Order: sequence, then C-alpha cells, then structure tokens
Amino acid sequence: MCGLYDPEREHDACGVGFVAHIKGHKAHAIVTQGLKILENLDHRGAVGADALMGDGAGILIQIPDEFYRAELGARGVALPPPGEYGVGMIFLPKEHASRLACEQELERAVRAEGQVLLAWRDVPVDRAMPMSPAVRAKEPVIRQLFIGRGADVIVPDALERKLYVIRKTASAAIQKLELTHSREYYVPSMSCRTVIYKGLLLADQVGRYYRDLQDAHVVTALALVHQRFSTNTFPEWPLAHPYRFVAHNGEINTLKGNFNWMRARQGVMRSPVLGDDLHKLYPITFEGQSDTATFDNTLELLVMAGYPLAQAVMMMIPEAWEQHEAMDARRRAFYEYHAAMLEPWDGPAAMVFTDGKQIGATLDRNGLRPARYIVTDDDLVVMASESGVLPVPENRIVKKWRLQPGKMFLIDLEQGRIVDDEELKNQIANARPYRQWIENVRVRLDDVPADGERPRFCDALLDRQQAFGCTQEDLKFLLGPMAAQGEEAIGSMGNDAPLAVLSDRNKPLYNYFKQLFAQVTNPPIDPIREAIVMSLNSFIGPKPNLLDINAVNPPMRLEVTQPVLDFDDMARLRAIETHTGGKFRCYELDITYPLAWGREGVEAKLASLTAETVDAIRGGHNIIIVTDRRMSRTQVAIPALLALSAVHHHLVREGLRTTAGLVVETGSAREVHHFAVLAGYGAEAVHPYLALETVAELQGARPGAPDADRAIANYVKAIGKGLGKIMSKMGISTYMSYCGAQIFEAIGLKDDFVRKYFRGTASQVGGIGVFEVAEEALRMHRAAFGSDPVLDGLLDTGGEYAWRVRGEEHMWTPDAIAKLQHSVRGGRWDTYK
Repeated sequence: MCGLYDPEREHDACGVGFVAHIKGHKAHAIVTQGLKILENLDHRGAVGADALMGDGAGILIQIPDEFYRAELGARGVALPPPGEYGVGMIFLPKEHASRLACEQELERAVRAEGQVLLAWRDVPVDRAMPMSPAVRAKEPVIRQLFIGRGADVIVPDALERKLYVIRKTASAAIQKLELTHSREYYVPSMSCRTVIYKGLLLADQVGRYYRDLQDAHVVTALALVHQRFSTNTFPEWPLAHPYRFVAHNGEINTLKGNFNWMRARQGVMRSPVLGDDLHKLYPITFEGQSDTATFDNTLELLVMAGYPLAQAVMMMIPEAWEQHEAMDARRRAFYEYHAAMLEPWDGPAAMVFTDGKQIGATLDRNGLRPARYIVTDDDLVVMASESGVLPVPENRIVKKWRLQPGKMFLIDLEQGRIVDDEELKNQIANARPYRQWIENVRVRLDDVPADGERPRFCDALLDRQQAFGCTQEDLKFLLGPMAAQGEEAIGSMGNDAPLAVLSDRNKPLYNYFKQLFAQVTNPPIDPIREAIVMSLNSFIGPKPNLLDINAVNPPMRLEVTQPVLDFDDMARLRAIETHTGGKFRCYELDITYPLAWGREGVEAKLASLTAETVDAIRGGHNIIIVTDRRMSRTQVAIPALLALSAVHHHLVREGLRTTAGLVVETGSAREVHHFAVLAGYGAEAVHPYLALETVAELQGARPGAPDADRAIANYVKAIGKGLGKIMSKMGISTYMSYCGAQIFEAIGLKDDFVRKYFRGTASQVGGIGVFEVAEEALRMHRAAFGSDPVLDGLLDTGGEYAWRVRGEEHMWTPDAIAKLQHSVRGGRWDTYK
C-alpha cells in the first residue's frame, strides 16, 4: 500500500507577477523591480516551522548578453553574437561522480546535435546567506552551460529547437543511468533568449542568493517572478517556478487525464517542423511532476512544433465558447476546431507565459484566480496576483485593469506594443480557414439517420436487472424521479451504510470509487448559475495529429452534444460506417465470458480483450463499442468499468488511444456516479441500455406518467445535469477535460489491481483484487438466474438508502434505536451497552 503522499497529485497556489518594458528597452532596474514584486508577494508563499524554509521562488529574465560576454571574456572565451548561442541553467548533484556523469551526458548531447560546446560557468551564489539546514541539504551545484549554434542552424528559432532537443535527450539519458543522485539533476532553462534563476528560497532570498542578479550589467526588458505556495506537496528545488515558459497561480484539476492523453499521442504525433527530432523528445512529460511542470512541457512542445505562443495557450486554456452565442463566428470556429485536437487543461488558473520575445497572461474560463495590471507613462507594464506589488505614483499610471475570465493580455516586445484580447484572438482565428476545415471533417451523430432496430434480448428484463445488481431502491429513488422530472431526486440524510469493501452484500465496482472534490485553495463551480462555462460536448473516434499545424489530411470527427446515448443514438452509431462511406468503422468488443470459467477466467479474458482491441484498431476500426449486451444465463459480464479501464490504459501504453474512440454499452450504469466513473476512465460516450429499458417499462406501469420516449429523454437529461454537478465539484467545466481525468480515489481495492487496471488512481486503503471483483459479479449473476423464490418475481430490496429487512446493514437499525430509547428512558446502562 502506498503512503499518503504521492508526487503525482501535487498542486500549488501561489503569487505570480511580471514587469516588462513595452518597447523592449533593457535595464537592470527591471531586474530590481521584478525582485521587489517577488518580495511583496511574500505573503502568498508558504513558510514551514523553520522560518527559513519556504516552498520556492524564482525569476525569469532575458539573457544578459553583455554580462555573460564580460564574464566569459575574462576567461578567454569569446561568445558569438546574441541569438547565436544559448545558456543552460543546470542543477547538478553534489556527489562528484554523479555530477561528472550528468555533465558528460549534456556534452554528449550537444555534440550529437551538431552544436558547439563553448564553456561551463559556475554560478556564483551566496553560501554565507542564512538558509534552513533542510534546504541546504537539498541545495544542488548550480552551473551554466554555454552552447553555440552549429553550421546547420541559421536562425534563433532553429537554435531554440536544437537546445530543446539537447535538453530532452540529455535528461532522458541521465534518467536511464538510474543513478542514486540523478534526481538532483534538473535543467531550469536552456534557451537562446531567457534564463531562469530559481530555487527552494524565500522571496527575499532570490536576489541575494544569486549574485548575478546584483550586477548592474544584468539587464532585461522583462522579469517574470513567482512565489510558491504548495497546498499538498513537499518543497523541492525543481518545483519552484518559473518554468521555461510559464509561471502559474492555480491548479490543473484535469492533470491525470491531460497527462494520459499526451502520453497516448506520442505514438501517432508527426511534426513538419520538428521532423525526425520529434521521437528524441519522448517522453514529453514525466510522471511525478507537478501540474504546472506538465503544463509547461506540453506548451513548450506546441511552441517548438510551430504554434505561435499565444495560440498554443489558447488551445490549452480555451475560453468558454460552447454556450457563448455572441462570440465571433471565426473565433468560435478556432476553438471548435482545436477542441478535438486537445482537451482543455481545466481548473482555476492565472497563467503567465513568455518566450523572451512576448510576455502575456490568461485566466481560466471561470476567472477563479486574480490578475491585475497597470501601464505607466514610461511604457512599463506591471502585472501580478494583486495590486500594489510595485510602488508607482498614481500620476504615472495611464491605465489600470484586471484580467477577465478566459481573456488574454499580451505584450509584444518586438512590435513594442500591447495586444489586447480582441485583436490577438481575432488575428489568430483569422489566420486559417477553421470553419471550412471543420465542415470538411465534422459529422454530428444527431444528423445521421436512425434506421436501426432496438436489439432484442432472450432473457427477461427482471433477470438482467438482477444480474447487474439493480434493486427496488434504484427504481424508486433514482430511476423513477429522473424519468419523471428530468433531474435527480434530492436527499439530505447522512450515509450510515458500510463502504463497499466492508459490506456483506454484492456491490458494483463503481461503488469502490469515490469522487474527489475541490478543496483548500481550489474553488468549485456553480453548474446552474455558471452554465455558460459548462459543456457536455464529446468527440468520439480518432483525434487529429496535435502537431499538424497545417491540417494535412485530418481524421473525421464524430460529435455528440452530451455523452449519454439513447436507443436511437446507438442505432445511428452502429450504422455510422454506411452513412460516412467507411470513414468511421465500429467494432463491438464483447466483455462477457462463459459462466463455467468462473472467477479465474476474468484475468485471461481481460488480456484477450486488450489484444483484440489492438487488432481491431490496426485492422481499420476507429470506434470500439465495449459492450456487455450479450450477457445471458450462460454468459457473465465483466464489470464494464474494469473492461473499459483495462482497454483504455492498454491503448495509452501502446500509443493507440488517440486513433480510436471508446463507447461503453452496458447494463450496469444507472446512476450519475456510474457515468462519471466511466467518463473518468476514458468513455467518450455511454449507452445504458438496461436503465433505458427499465425507465421505459417503469413509466408504462404508472398512471399519468410520461410516455416511454419522454421518460427516456428525461432520464438522459437528468444524467447530463448530474454529470455537470459532479464535474463542477472538482472545478472542471467540460466533459472532454473530465474524460480520462481519473478524478477518483479507490477505496478497498488491492494496490497491484489498481496499478494494473486503473493506473494513476489514488488508493490509500487496500482490499479486494481482480478475482474478488469477478466473484461479486458472478454472485449477482447466479442470484439472478438461480432459484431463489424471493427473487423469482421481484427485485432485491437494496436497503442502501434506508434500512430494510434482508437489505444492507446500517449503523442505525430499528433495533438499535429502540434499545437506545429504552436505555435512556429507563436509565439502563446494560441495555445501552
């Protein structure tokens, strides 16, 4: 069992700011002002019991060419002209042999990429500065590596890409060495434009610790600073901000899904700009990084692959466009086109970004982090998490304002001007014919004729309901109200029933997963009042090549307005090949197996399912329907969640996940939580055929109830509303962000079971494994098709929501309450015991 700390779940909430000269004029004063902003954001950082130990701080500036030229010139090293060399800021292990191995790998990578190794430089630091013993123990050796351009590199952009490749290949090689001290190796920056000074320092220590920052020859036109407050992390030198392109105040709630999708794309990405260098960059992101580090890795890839910086940020943090009817049609087309390429990185965020030529900031679609800025009469822009971080006389301020939800603010130092949100986004949206590209590839499922018939089942509805664990309570408290009113019933009582793993009754696998929710510094969303930012749109099928900046032969995209498919939708999906000329091809993955195999058969069947899926995709199918519809008296269904997650994660590992969509057709999903868990583990759409049949029959048996079609529509609507509520509790706005994000904690499942089939899911409490899960499914199946007279014509009572005879155990039973009353009224201690 893992401990309570897991680096994969790191988040932070911090203070961020920058100062920049609009015209690009460089001065040491900007470094000083940046450090002053950092000091004034000190209260946004964290300090431990040791007052000298914080969570980290840093500053990003443009390369001070004059300063470095003088420093190296004193050693007899002549630097090439600005833009023809890069500087790598390197954290190295203190242990001598490990440090030497890391340096050799870096030098080897420089030579392998045909660039010139100019010099190493020891970065002067103030070792006499008071520092926490814990921080001092983790302090790395800090050196700079100067790299000149090779003969094949002509322009700075090409050199920047080469430096990117050098850093990634060297880092991957060092990780493969598996040195004990290799974790101490880290490259804060390697660029021909910017350099980063950061560490596990307090805000007022950065300028003192790094002596370079005190030199008047260190000049820059921009300074990006960050003071870190980690909400559930251990402070580390590499986790301090800024990162190479961004500094961030907030949390990426969809991180696990974003990480998995990026890893899945590695098998299919092609880049006309990076060419053969692309495969040298893998893995793009590493497990165990913070959310901002992973975001920075992805943004860096997009920029290096040819996307303009602002466009890449717009793709990753799109504004709320789905319900925004007044949005310009071309801008809407931009967001709509890229929605299928990249899922939003969702969560409260004030994201500041720079490539050394431009610097800007954007807020998440909900505006859940503050960002304010001022412009002075001498062309200085100051932006930070709050006002007043830099003392500026009021008579010098020509403009003061704040960033608004989903809006962007950009300073182009080369053009010497501020580009506002409207101009910037219109310019990007008008650069390509996105509307035409969308119309060429989009298929809406609603537009496909529904000419199929409903599937027929050999077994009675009651038997199938019992086989999937449906109870009388499900009909009364869940399905009935949703079918009648189009929304979930409201309940207010606490839950005194045991956890699934502690229950004596058979439980669906969904019940072993608990929803995570926004906490600490992470606000939830109101899905009713803030409906404009919510979206249930989903795309089924292959995803376009993320790095195809010219839209060369993109795949078709199948779009649904919400992820719950009714009978007509499923008929359309099954007929999609005919109506699209074979551009979409469905494959039914049967997740049932013979009852005679028993519990031991489930593991082999899951292995068979993953292999069968790979074969189907390589055979040209691009929509996989994970179905248990063939469950019968002799065929037992593997829990749909288990089969889905096994297939989803296997395809991610094989690099095939983005080449096909996953649709789940199951009799087990009936309440909102079930759909949420399926979404969290990769389902782009769900067809709950048994729940729909039950709803249709339920309404037919009640006088005055809506007809079957109306009841089904109400049920689908209620599930959609419920999904919105669940996503909003975690501060997530879109279904595409939620899909695959695994925003759950497993309670009562073995560690090896979770690692194999639900990789990346938090699990603090162990319990049952794959065979026990299969055993629960088998017991429900045997009870359904067995000879128990109690279940012969009636569903099990359930007893989950209220105590029932033959139902679930509760802490408060009629007997316990009666004895409590008797003991109190009679003063009977023995009765109370």
